[in-house]
Amino acid sequence: MAQNSARTAGRHFLQIPGPSPLPDRILRAMDTPIIDHRGPEFSKLAKRCLDGIKTIFKTTNPVIIYTATGTGAWEAALINTLNTGDRVLMVETGQFATLWKKMAENIGLKPEFIPTDWRTGADPKLIEAKLREDKKHEIKAVCVLHNETSTGALSPIAEIRKAIDAAGHPALFLVDTISSLASTDYRHDEWGVDVTVGGAQKGLMLPPGMSFNAVSDKAIAASKNSRLPKSFWSWEDMLNMNKVGFFPYTPATQMLHGLAEGIDMLHEEGLDNVFARHDRFAEATRRAVKAWGLEIMCKDAKYYSPTITAVMMPEGHNGDAFRAQALDTFNISYGASFGAYTGKYFRIGHLGDINDGYLVGALGITEMALAHAGIPHKKGGVQSAMDYIVSVHAGPKRAAAE
Repeated sequence: MAQNSARTAGRHFLQIPGPSPLPDRILRAMDTPIIDHRGPEFSKLAKRCLDGIKTIFKTTNPVIIYTATGTGAWEAALINTLNTGDRVLMVETGQFATLWKKMAENIGLKPEFIPTDWRTGADPKLIEAKLREDKKHEIKAVCVLHNETSTGALSPIAEIRKAIDAAGHPALFLVDTISSLASTDYRHDEWGVDVTVGGAQKGLMLPPGMSFNAVSDKAIAASKNSRLPKSFWSWEDMLNMNKVGFFPYTPATQMLHGLAEGIDMLHEEGLDNVFARHDRFAEATRRAVKAWGLEIMCKDAKYYSPTITAVMMPEGHNGDAFRAQALDTFNISYGASFGAYTGKYFRIGHLGDINDGYLVGALGITEMALAHAGIPHKKGGVQSAMDYIVSVHAGPKRAAAE
C-alpha cells in the first residue's frame, strides 16, 4: 500500500488575488443535474443571468457571457471592434496590461504603450496628451486595466473617460475589470465605457471558466465594421441567440447556476456594502504592511487597490522563496511576482466572500510567516489591522450615540 503524505488539518488560506474562495452556496447551486441547454428551463436560467449580470456592470446594454477565462474576453473585446493595423493606446500598469498588449500585437493591431514603473495606475493626463497628439484620429481604442492584478493599482476610469472627451477624440474605450468587478464601484454606462471585460473567478466568487463583455451601442456599431477573423467570439451570434435565452454553442450550464446564485448573494449584501467591505479589508491590510515596516508596491495612495496589496520584500530576500515557505509551513498561498520585479514582492489577495475574521486570520498567518522566514519586520501589524477594523465598525455607533 502506497504511503500517503501527512494530512494538513483545517482549510487552506487562499490569499491569491483570484480565483477567490468559493462560497458553499455557490458550490451547492452548481451541484445540480444537467439540464437541456435548448429547453425552456435553461432559457429561464440564461435570462436570469443575462439580466442579472447587467446590474453588476451597472449597464442597461447587453453583457455577453463567454465560456472562457478573462483572456478570452480580452480577445473578444479587441477582435469585435477593431481591424488589422489599427492603433490602440494602452498603459503599462503591470504584467496583465503587458499581456493584453502582446495579444493586440498577435492579432495584428498596433499598440502604443504608455510606460510606467509598474508601481502606479494609469494617468488620465498622459492619456489625454497622447490623444491630443493624434490629430488624424488614427488611435481607434484606449485600453486600460481598471485594477492591475499583478501590482495592486487601481486606475481612475471615470477620470480617463473625461480625459478622452477633453481631447475630443473618438477612440473606443475598453476596460478590464477582471480583478475589480463586484468588489469595487464600477459603472459601465455612467463612465462611458464601450467594452468592459470581466471574469467570474474573483469578485463574482465562481470557479475560473466564465468571462464577459459588457458592450455599448458605439461598440456594437463598431463591430459591424470589424473585419478581424472571429467565430467563437462573435458578438453578433451571441447577441442574436441571447435575445431568446440561448447561446450559439453549448454553454457552461453549471457555471450559470453558480452565476445566478452569486448575483443574488451580492445584492442580498448590497453592492455598496460589498464595496465598503473590500475597502475595509484593503485598508486593514495596508496598515498591517506599514506596521510591519514593509513597503507597498503601489507608491501613490490614490491608486491603491481594494482587492490586492502587493508587498515589497526587503533587500536580500526573495518573495517566491517566502511564498513557498509560507505554503509549506502555514498552508497559505500568496500571489506571485512578475517581470523585472520577479522575486521582489508577493501579493495578498483580500477579495471575494471573506469576512473580518478571515482577513485577520490571514494577516496573522502572514506575520507568523514573516517571522518564520526571517524577513526583517516589526511586530504589531495584525494589531494595527484589528484596531482599524474595530474603529470602522464602532464609528457609526459612536456617531449615533453622540
